[in-house]
Amino acid sequence: MRSAQGTPSWLGAVNDRVGLSALLDHGPLTRNRICELVGVSKPTASMMMTRLIAAGVVEERGQVAGNPGRSATLYAARTDRPLGVAIAIEADELRASVVDAAGGERPVVRTALSRDPADRDAVREVRTAIRDASEAAGTDPSVVHTVCIGTAGYVDPGEEGTLFSETLPGWPVSGLRQALATELGVSVFVENDVNLAAIAERESGAGEGRDVFALLWLGNGVGASFDVAGDLHRGSFGGAGEIGFLPLSAAAQALDEHAVTSQDLAGAVAVRRIAAAHGLDDADHRSALEAIAASPDRAAIVEEIGERVAHISLPLLATLDPGRLVLAGPTAIVGGQPLAEAVERGIRSISRWYPEVVATRIDHDPVLHGARAFLTAKVRDDLLGTVARLSLS
Repeated sequence: MRSAQGTPSWLGAVNDRVGLSALLDHGPLTRNRICELVGVSKPTASMMMTRLIAAGVVEERGQVAGNPGRSATLYAARTDRPLGVAIAIEADELRASVVDAAGGERPVVRTALSRDPADRDAVREVRTAIRDASEAAGTDPSVVHTVCIGTAGYVDPGEEGTLFSETLPGWPVSGLRQALATELGVSVFVENDVNLAAIAERESGAGEGRDVFALLWLGNGVGASFDVAGDLHRGSFGGAGEIGFLPLSAAAQALDEHAVTSQDLAGAVAVRRIAAAHGLDDADHRSALEAIAASPDRAAIVEEIGERVAHISLPLLATLDPGRLVLAGPTAIVGGQPLAEAVERGIRSISRWYPEVVATRIDHDPVLHGARAFLTAKVRDDLLGTVARLSLS
Protein backbone atom coordinates (compact mmCIF):
# COMPACT_ATOMS: atom_id res chain seq x y z
CA MET A 1 0.00 0.00 0.00
CA ARG A 2 1.34 3.44 -0.93
CA SER A 3 1.82 5.99 1.83
CA ALA A 4 -0.59 8.93 1.81
CA GLN A 5 2.17 11.23 3.03
CA GLY A 6 2.78 14.09 0.62
CA THR A 7 -0.54 13.69 -1.21
CA PRO A 8 -3.13 16.51 -1.35
CA SER A 9 -5.38 14.62 1.07
CA TRP A 10 -2.51 14.18 3.52
CA LEU A 11 -1.63 17.89 3.31
CA GLY A 12 -5.29 18.76 3.82
CA ALA A 13 -5.42 16.56 6.93
CA VAL A 14 -2.32 18.26 8.34
CA ASN A 15 -3.75 21.72 7.65
CA ASP A 16 -7.09 20.79 9.19
CA ARG A 17 -5.41 19.59 12.40
CA VAL A 18 -3.33 22.76 12.64
CA GLY A 19 -6.32 24.97 11.88
CA LEU A 20 -8.50 23.30 14.51
CA SER A 21 -5.63 23.50 17.01
CA ALA A 22 -5.42 27.25 16.41
CA LEU A 23 -9.14 27.63 17.14
CA LEU A 24 -8.84 25.53 20.31
CA ASP A 25 -5.84 27.57 21.49
CA HIS A 26 -7.01 31.07 20.58
CA GLY A 27 -10.80 30.92 20.48
CA PRO A 28 -12.91 32.29 17.59
CA LEU A 29 -10.82 33.60 14.67
CA THR A 30 -11.36 35.28 11.32
CA ARG A 31 -10.00 33.76 8.11
CA ASN A 32 -7.24 36.37 7.97
CA ARG A 33 -6.13 35.59 11.50
CA ILE A 34 -6.15 31.86 10.72
CA CYS A 35 -3.88 32.58 7.75
CA GLU A 36 -1.46 34.44 10.02
CA LEU A 37 -1.39 31.76 12.72
CA VAL A 38 -1.30 28.69 10.49
CA GLY A 39 0.73 30.11 7.60
CA VAL A 40 -1.65 29.29 4.75
CA SER A 41 -3.24 31.29 1.94
CA LYS A 42 -6.78 32.67 2.13
CA PRO A 43 -8.18 30.11 -0.33
CA THR A 44 -6.55 27.29 1.66
CA ALA A 45 -7.95 28.68 4.92
CA SER A 46 -11.42 28.84 3.37
CA MET A 47 -11.18 25.20 2.24
CA MET A 48 -9.96 24.17 5.69
CA MET A 49 -12.92 25.83 7.39
CA THR A 50 -15.36 24.33 4.87
CA ARG A 51 -14.04 20.82 5.60
CA LEU A 52 -14.04 21.36 9.37
CA ILE A 53 -17.60 22.72 9.33
CA ALA A 54 -18.70 19.71 7.26
CA ALA A 55 -17.00 17.44 9.82
CA GLY A 56 -19.06 19.07 12.57
CA VAL A 57 -16.09 20.31 14.59
CA VAL A 58 -16.15 24.01 13.61
CA GLU A 59 -19.02 26.47 13.32
CA GLU A 60 -19.49 30.04 12.16
CA ARG A 61 -19.81 32.32 15.17
CA GLY A 62 -21.11 35.61 13.79
CA GLN A 63 -19.41 38.53 12.09
CA VAL A 64 -16.84 41.13 13.09
CA ALA A 65 -16.06 44.45 11.47
CA GLY A 66 -13.35 44.19 8.84
CA ASN A 67 -12.30 46.58 6.10
CA PRO A 68 -14.54 49.64 5.60
CA GLY A 69 -17.97 48.47 4.52
CA ARG A 70 -17.10 44.79 4.94
CA SER A 71 -17.35 42.24 7.73
CA ALA A 72 -15.46 39.03 8.42
CA THR A 73 -16.85 35.69 9.55
CA LEU A 74 -15.67 34.34 12.89
CA TYR A 75 -14.92 30.62 13.03
CA ALA A 76 -14.97 28.73 16.33
CA ALA A 77 -14.18 25.18 17.40
CA ARG A 78 -17.15 23.16 18.60
CA THR A 79 -16.20 21.77 21.98
CA ASP A 80 -19.47 20.06 22.85
CA ARG A 81 -18.11 16.67 21.77
CA PRO A 82 -16.17 14.55 22.52
CA LEU A 83 -15.96 15.26 26.24
CA GLY A 84 -14.28 13.81 29.30
CA VAL A 85 -15.04 13.84 33.01
CA ALA A 86 -12.29 14.50 35.56
CA ILE A 87 -12.84 12.94 38.97
CA ALA A 88 -10.96 13.41 42.25
CA ILE A 89 -11.76 10.98 45.05
CA GLU A 90 -10.87 11.36 48.71
CA ALA A 91 -11.92 9.20 51.65
CA ASP A 92 -15.25 10.97 52.14
CA GLU A 93 -15.89 12.96 48.96
CA LEU A 94 -15.92 12.70 45.17
CA ARG A 95 -15.55 15.80 42.97
CA ALA A 96 -16.16 15.79 39.23
CA SER A 97 -16.11 18.20 36.31
CA VAL A 98 -16.68 17.96 32.55
CA VAL A 99 -13.62 18.56 30.35
CA ASP A 100 -13.59 19.64 26.70
CA ALA A 101 -10.84 19.87 24.08
CA ALA A 102 -10.22 23.56 24.82
CA GLY A 103 -9.92 23.08 28.59
CA GLY A 104 -12.81 25.45 29.30
CA GLU A 105 -13.96 25.94 32.89
CA ARG A 106 -16.97 23.86 33.92
CA PRO A 107 -18.84 23.53 37.24
CA VAL A 108 -17.54 21.09 39.85
CA VAL A 109 -20.04 18.73 41.48
CA ARG A 110 -19.44 17.16 44.90
CA THR A 111 -20.75 13.88 46.26
CA ALA A 112 -20.35 12.66 49.85
CA LEU A 113 -18.99 9.11 50.11
CA SER A 114 -19.52 6.47 52.76
CA ARG A 115 -16.50 4.90 54.41
CA ASP A 116 -18.38 1.58 54.67
CA PRO A 117 -17.28 -0.78 51.85
CA ALA A 118 -20.76 -2.28 51.78
CA ASP A 119 -22.17 1.08 50.65
CA ARG A 120 -19.65 1.61 47.87
CA ASP A 121 -19.81 0.62 44.20
CA ALA A 122 -17.24 1.76 41.65
CA VAL A 123 -19.46 1.63 38.56
CA ARG A 124 -22.37 3.37 40.28
CA GLU A 125 -20.17 6.13 41.68
CA VAL A 126 -18.44 6.90 38.39
CA ARG A 127 -21.68 6.69 36.39
CA THR A 128 -23.31 9.12 38.84
CA ALA A 129 -20.31 11.44 38.60
CA ILE A 130 -20.59 11.51 34.79
CA ARG A 131 -24.33 12.18 34.97
CA ASP A 132 -24.12 14.90 37.63
CA ALA A 133 -21.12 16.67 36.08
CA SER A 134 -22.80 16.64 32.66
CA GLU A 135 -26.03 18.01 34.11
CA ALA A 136 -24.15 20.82 35.88
CA ALA A 137 -22.29 21.70 32.68
CA GLY A 138 -25.38 21.47 30.48
CA THR A 139 -23.77 18.81 28.29
CA ASP A 140 -24.84 15.40 27.01
CA PRO A 141 -23.42 12.51 29.11
CA SER A 142 -23.56 10.22 26.06
CA VAL A 143 -20.69 12.16 24.42
CA VAL A 144 -18.34 11.55 27.37
CA HIS A 145 -15.67 9.29 25.90
CA THR A 146 -12.95 9.42 28.57
CA VAL A 147 -12.74 9.53 32.36
CA CYS A 148 -9.73 10.27 34.56
CA ILE A 149 -9.97 9.25 38.23
CA GLY A 150 -7.42 10.74 40.62
CA THR A 151 -6.98 9.08 43.99
CA ALA A 152 -4.38 8.18 46.58
CA GLY A 153 -2.54 4.99 45.66
CA TYR A 154 -2.13 3.54 42.20
CA VAL A 155 -3.22 0.85 39.77
CA ASP A 156 -0.70 -1.63 38.40
CA PRO A 157 -0.52 -1.02 34.61
CA GLY A 158 -0.60 -4.78 33.94
CA GLU A 159 -3.54 -6.58 32.36
CA GLU A 160 -5.26 -7.27 35.69
CA GLY A 161 -4.68 -3.70 36.90
CA THR A 162 -4.34 -4.46 40.61
CA LEU A 163 -5.51 -1.53 42.75
CA PHE A 164 -3.34 -0.37 45.64
CA SER A 165 -5.38 2.23 47.53
CA GLU A 166 -6.98 2.71 50.93
CA THR A 167 -9.24 5.48 49.61
CA LEU A 168 -11.56 3.27 47.55
CA PRO A 169 -13.21 0.76 49.91
CA GLY A 170 -15.59 -1.59 48.16
CA TRP A 171 -13.98 -1.02 44.74
CA PRO A 172 -12.58 -4.08 42.92
CA VAL A 173 -8.95 -4.79 43.76
CA SER A 174 -8.25 -6.23 40.31
CA GLY A 175 -9.63 -5.43 36.88
CA LEU A 176 -10.88 -1.97 37.92
CA ARG A 177 -10.14 -0.15 34.67
CA GLN A 178 -11.61 -2.89 32.52
CA ALA A 179 -14.73 -3.19 34.67
CA LEU A 180 -15.41 0.55 34.48
CA ALA A 181 -14.66 0.74 30.76
CA THR A 182 -16.91 -2.22 29.97
CA GLU A 183 -19.85 -1.11 32.10
CA LEU A 184 -19.70 2.59 31.21
CA GLY A 185 -18.50 2.43 27.61
CA VAL A 186 -15.71 4.97 28.13
CA SER A 187 -11.91 4.96 28.25
CA VAL A 188 -10.78 4.98 31.88
CA PHE A 189 -7.55 6.28 33.41
CA VAL A 190 -6.91 5.81 37.13
CA GLU A 191 -4.10 8.17 38.11
CA ASN A 192 -2.19 8.68 41.32
CA ASP A 193 -3.24 11.92 43.01
CA VAL A 194 0.33 13.13 43.48
CA ASN A 195 1.10 12.62 39.78
CA LEU A 196 -1.97 14.67 38.89
CA ALA A 197 -0.83 17.42 41.26
CA ALA A 198 2.49 17.44 39.39
CA ILE A 199 0.63 17.79 36.08
CA ALA A 200 -1.21 20.79 37.55
CA GLU A 201 2.08 22.37 38.64
CA ARG A 202 3.56 21.77 35.19
CA GLU A 203 0.58 23.40 33.47
CA SER A 204 0.18 26.55 35.56
CA GLY A 205 2.06 26.23 38.85
CA ALA A 206 5.56 26.01 40.26
CA GLY A 207 6.67 23.54 37.58
CA GLU A 208 5.69 25.74 34.64
CA GLY A 209 8.61 26.27 32.26
CA ARG A 210 10.93 23.92 34.18
CA ASP A 211 12.80 21.15 32.38
CA VAL A 212 12.83 18.95 35.48
CA PHE A 213 11.21 19.16 38.89
CA ALA A 214 10.18 16.86 41.72
CA LEU A 215 7.01 17.28 43.76
CA LEU A 216 6.63 16.20 47.38
CA TRP A 217 3.04 15.80 48.54
CA LEU A 218 2.27 16.50 52.20
CA GLY A 219 -1.28 15.56 53.04
CA ASN A 220 -3.01 12.70 54.75
CA GLY A 221 -0.14 10.65 53.38
CA VAL A 222 3.25 11.47 51.89
CA GLY A 223 4.14 10.87 48.25
CA ALA A 224 6.32 12.14 45.44
CA SER A 225 6.26 12.68 41.69
CA PHE A 226 9.05 13.33 39.20
CA ASP A 227 8.48 15.35 36.01
CA VAL A 228 10.94 15.46 33.11
CA ALA A 229 9.86 17.88 30.38
CA GLY A 230 6.22 17.06 30.99
CA ASP A 231 6.65 13.30 31.23
CA LEU A 232 5.98 11.67 34.61
CA HIS A 233 7.99 8.70 35.82
CA ARG A 234 5.37 6.20 37.02
CA GLY A 235 7.61 3.14 37.32
CA SER A 236 7.19 -0.37 35.92
CA PHE A 237 4.32 -1.19 38.27
CA GLY A 238 2.84 2.29 38.75
CA GLY A 239 4.20 2.73 42.26
CA ALA A 240 7.02 5.23 41.68
CA GLY A 241 6.91 7.98 44.29
CA GLU A 242 5.25 5.96 47.08
CA ILE A 243 7.87 7.17 49.53
CA GLY A 244 5.50 7.28 52.49
CA PHE A 245 6.24 3.61 53.15
CA LEU A 246 10.02 4.10 53.32
CA PRO A 247 11.61 3.38 56.73
CA LEU A 248 13.31 6.35 58.34
CA SER A 249 17.00 6.87 58.91
CA ALA A 250 18.22 6.88 62.50
CA ALA A 251 18.61 10.68 62.36
CA ALA A 252 15.04 11.15 61.13
CA GLN A 253 13.64 8.71 63.67
CA ALA A 254 15.26 10.71 66.45
CA LEU A 255 12.88 13.58 65.64
CA ASP A 256 9.81 11.56 66.66
CA GLU A 257 9.87 8.42 68.78
CA HIS A 258 6.51 7.36 67.31
CA ALA A 259 7.72 7.47 63.69
CA VAL A 260 8.95 4.47 61.72
CA THR A 261 8.18 5.52 58.13
CA SER A 262 8.22 8.79 56.19
CA GLN A 263 4.45 8.95 56.48
CA ASP A 264 4.70 8.60 60.26
CA LEU A 265 7.08 11.56 60.37
CA ALA A 266 5.26 14.06 58.14
CA GLY A 267 1.80 12.72 57.31
CA ALA A 268 -1.53 13.72 58.84
CA VAL A 269 -1.03 11.80 62.09
CA ALA A 270 2.29 13.55 62.68
CA VAL A 271 0.77 16.98 62.00
CA ARG A 272 -2.00 16.24 64.49
CA ARG A 273 0.55 15.22 67.14
CA ILE A 274 2.48 18.44 66.58
CA ALA A 275 -0.72 20.48 66.87
CA ALA A 276 -1.65 18.69 70.11
CA ALA A 277 1.80 19.35 71.56
CA HIS A 278 1.12 23.07 71.09
CA GLY A 279 -2.33 22.83 72.68
CA LEU A 280 -4.17 23.11 69.37
CA ASP A 281 -7.20 21.32 67.93
CA ASP A 282 -6.13 17.93 66.61
CA ALA A 283 -9.50 16.30 65.93
CA ASP A 284 -8.50 15.60 62.33
CA HIS A 285 -5.92 16.76 59.79
CA ARG A 286 -8.02 19.65 58.49
CA SER A 287 -8.76 20.95 61.99
CA ALA A 288 -5.10 20.71 62.95
CA LEU A 289 -4.00 22.66 59.86
CA GLU A 290 -6.60 25.38 60.46
CA ALA A 291 -5.46 25.67 64.07
CA ILE A 292 -1.80 25.87 63.04
CA ALA A 293 -2.56 28.58 60.47
CA ALA A 294 -4.20 30.74 63.17
CA SER A 295 -1.74 29.96 65.97
CA PRO A 296 0.75 32.48 67.38
CA ASP A 297 3.18 29.52 67.36
CA ARG A 298 2.76 29.07 63.61
CA ALA A 299 6.36 29.97 62.75
CA ALA A 300 7.80 27.50 65.27
CA ILE A 301 5.44 24.74 64.14
CA VAL A 302 6.29 25.33 60.48
CA GLU A 303 9.99 25.16 61.35
CA GLU A 304 9.45 21.80 63.09
CA ILE A 305 7.51 20.39 60.16
CA GLY A 306 10.19 21.72 57.81
CA GLU A 307 12.92 19.80 59.63
CA ARG A 308 10.93 16.60 59.29
CA VAL A 309 10.21 17.18 55.61
CA ALA A 310 13.90 17.83 54.94
CA HIS A 311 14.72 14.35 56.24
CA ILE A 312 12.06 12.54 54.22
CA SER A 313 13.17 14.44 51.09
CA LEU A 314 16.63 12.88 51.09
CA PRO A 315 15.78 9.57 49.35
CA LEU A 316 14.03 11.57 46.62
CA LEU A 317 16.99 13.91 46.21
CA ALA A 318 19.54 11.10 46.27
CA THR A 319 17.67 9.20 43.56
CA LEU A 320 16.57 12.02 41.26
CA ASP A 321 18.74 15.06 42.14
CA PRO A 322 16.16 17.60 40.90
CA GLY A 323 16.97 21.29 40.62
CA ARG A 324 13.57 22.25 42.03
CA LEU A 325 11.50 20.58 44.72
CA VAL A 326 7.84 21.66 44.87
CA LEU A 327 5.97 21.18 48.15
CA ALA A 328 2.28 20.46 47.56
CA GLY A 329 -0.74 19.12 49.41
CA PRO A 330 -2.78 20.47 52.35
CA THR A 331 0.14 20.74 54.80
CA ALA A 332 2.30 22.48 52.21
CA ILE A 333 -0.49 24.93 51.35
CA VAL A 334 -0.81 25.98 55.00
CA GLY A 335 2.97 26.13 55.44
CA GLY A 336 3.45 28.17 52.28
CA GLN A 337 6.80 29.70 51.40
CA PRO A 338 8.00 29.74 55.06
CA LEU A 339 7.75 25.94 55.06
CA ALA A 340 9.60 25.75 51.74
CA GLU A 341 12.38 27.91 53.16
CA ALA A 342 12.58 25.78 56.31
CA VAL A 343 12.84 22.61 54.21
CA GLU A 344 15.55 24.14 52.01
CA ARG A 345 17.59 25.14 55.06
CA GLY A 346 17.09 21.71 56.57
CA ILE A 347 18.22 19.88 53.45
CA ARG A 348 21.38 21.96 53.20
CA SER A 349 22.21 21.44 56.87
CA ILE A 350 21.97 17.62 56.78
CA SER A 351 23.06 16.71 53.24
CA ARG A 352 25.13 17.65 50.21
CA TRP A 353 22.08 18.49 48.07
CA TYR A 354 20.88 22.04 47.49
CA PRO A 355 17.69 22.09 45.41
CA GLU A 356 15.51 25.16 45.17
CA VAL A 357 12.51 24.38 47.38
CA VAL A 358 9.30 26.24 46.55
CA ALA A 359 5.68 26.17 47.69
CA THR A 360 2.90 25.02 45.42
CA ARG A 361 1.14 27.65 43.33
CA ILE A 362 -1.98 25.47 42.98
CA ASP A 363 -3.71 26.09 46.29
CA HIS A 364 -7.19 24.85 45.32
CA ASP A 365 -7.99 21.24 44.41
CA PRO A 366 -4.70 20.41 42.67
CA VAL A 367 -5.73 16.79 42.02
CA LEU A 368 -8.87 17.77 40.09
CA HIS A 369 -6.89 20.53 38.38
CA GLY A 370 -4.34 17.95 37.22
CA ALA A 371 -7.03 15.49 36.14
CA ARG A 372 -8.61 18.24 34.04
CA ALA A 373 -5.27 19.08 32.40
CA PHE A 374 -4.57 15.39 31.76
CA LEU A 375 -8.00 14.88 30.19
CA THR A 376 -7.90 18.08 28.13
CA ALA A 377 -4.88 16.68 26.29
CA LYS A 378 -6.60 13.30 25.80
CA VAL A 379 -9.88 14.79 24.54
CA ARG A 380 -8.01 17.19 22.28
CA ASP A 381 -5.96 14.35 20.76
CA ASP A 382 -9.16 12.38 20.24
CA LEU A 383 -10.81 15.28 18.42
CA LEU A 384 -7.77 16.09 16.27
CA GLY A 385 -7.32 12.42 15.40
CA THR A 386 -10.92 12.21 14.25
CA VAL A 387 -10.45 15.27 12.04
CA ALA A 388 -7.31 13.82 10.47
CA ARG A 389 -9.06 10.53 9.69
CA LEU A 390 -12.04 12.31 8.15
CA SER A 391 -9.76 14.50 6.03
CA LEU A 392 -7.96 11.42 4.67
CA SER A 393 -11.14 9.43 3.97
